Amino acid sequence: MRSAFDIIGPIMIGPSSSHTAGAVRLGLMARAILGEEVKIINIKLYGSFAQTYKGHGTDRALIAGIMGFKPDDERIRNSLEIAKEKNIEFNFSKVDLEDAHPNTAIIELIGVTDRKIEVTGASIGGGNIIISAVNNYEVQLSGKYPSIIIVHQDMPGVVNGVTAALARYNINIAYMKVSRSERGAEALMNIEVDDTISDEAVKACSRVIGVKKVLRIDAI
Repeated sequence: MRSAFDIIGPIMIGPSSSHTAGAVRLGLMARAILGEEVKIINIKLYGSFAQTYKGHGTDRALIAGIMGFKPDDERIRNSLEIAKEKNIEFNFSKVDLEDAHPNTAIIELIGVTDRKIEVTGASIGGGNIIISAVNNYEVQLSGKYPSIIIVHQDMPGVVNGVTAALARYNINIAYMKVSRSERGAEALMNIEVDDTISDEAVKACSRVIGVKKVLRIDAI
């Protein structure tokens, strides 16, 4: 069943839901995954994003989202100037990708503590997004649900331990994906859930043997 959001689109600033509202949400997700204030932004654009990002305001929308602005924030129009005032460095370039959605962005962020992440995502229409990679790990995050990202050792029992920890707090899993760099090495688990993820549930997941890092991401 289609929702009213799918039919009439999001409340937003700008001419295009894909190039503005969706781009803002990509920025918001990248910011959430970084988990801290940003000081350096490098964005590579593909397809339609690369061809029309200045005319459609995609650049302003992405930077706005990374700074934490919502799709209906009036400051989106001035986001580049605001970023400069905050001494945030940013750069846009174009990239060639294979089999990618035409509204794809690769967002590299460096935070104030020098934490660095790379997020690949696409604006797929109507303000909807899909995050497809985090630091070269395959993921699938829509931003519509509370999510948890877990970096862990690729070993037996970790997935079961995490899902059992969530179940103890009555958290229902809507979607789950696990990817790894190689067998027995580091892996990444991304889980979208129906319910709010409490601090206690995060701590329970972090105590599972083999888990290295747990990141909670609220729905955007």
